[in-house]
Amino acid sequence: MAYECILTERVGDGALKTGLIRLNRPKQMNALNDQLMDELGQALLAFDADAGIGCIVLTGNEKAFAAGADIAAMKDYDFSHTYRSEYISRNWETMRRVRKPVIAAVAGVALGGGCEVAMMCDMVIAADNAKFGQPEITIGVVPGAGGTQRLPRAIGKAKAMDMVLTNRWINAAEADAWGLVSRVVPADKLMDEALGVAEKINGLGQISVMAAKEAVNRAFESSLSDGLWYERRLFHAMFGTADQREGMAAFIDKRPAKFER
Repeated sequence: MAYECILTERVGDGALKTGLIRLNRPKQMNALNDQLMDELGQALLAFDADAGIGCIVLTGNEKAFAAGADIAAMKDYDFSHTYRSEYISRNWETMRRVRKPVIAAVAGVALGGGCEVAMMCDMVIAADNAKFGQPEITIGVVPGAGGTQRLPRAIGKAKAMDMVLTNRWINAAEADAWGLVSRVVPADKLMDEALGVAEKINGLGQISVMAAKEAVNRAFESSLSDGLWYERRLFHAMFGTADQREGMAAFIDKRPAKFER
């Protein structure tokens, strides 16, 4: 499918490929408008449904992952329009439906909606020049795509309040120390690192990968006792898969596992 605001490709030499999505509005610093978010959702669901794809990497360019939602596109909206159209929730939450791992590879700025989209991903690998922020308060609104909900879960209430209420931007080192990102690498190694992580995931059993993602995400939406129960049921279910039989047999035989594809 041809897109206007994103670029997509299949990457890798193994049995399972990585679906690579690049946000592609460079003149607007990858500002997130409706068309881009519609296309991003379509690409994510297409890769998720593709049996030849094991993992998805989402990135921007060296200057910007995404500088936020497109202010020029929304400045004349009113309450009625945003409420009736379910602005943001209509096409920004598609990623929650994706069962395969999604890795954000962030260089440059990830601000507002850009930071929120990165947080929707399962892992965030940051270049050492990355900067994160939630500047919505400076234009008279509040974060609308999870900034007030996912950010405190990632870095705690105090630091989230600092970012949301004062427009404090944090660099990659701070984001790493605070738990917002998974790892930090030199900017010129960002895509090698992200694609390398994806390739490692592609070599694992895909049923257990999807189940593990599901279980970790459940931890953010349930009590500890409910989460433990859910994890245990998934653990039990894995014993009905060919991957479990192959993985444990390979461990005993001291050989690499050959998981189903």
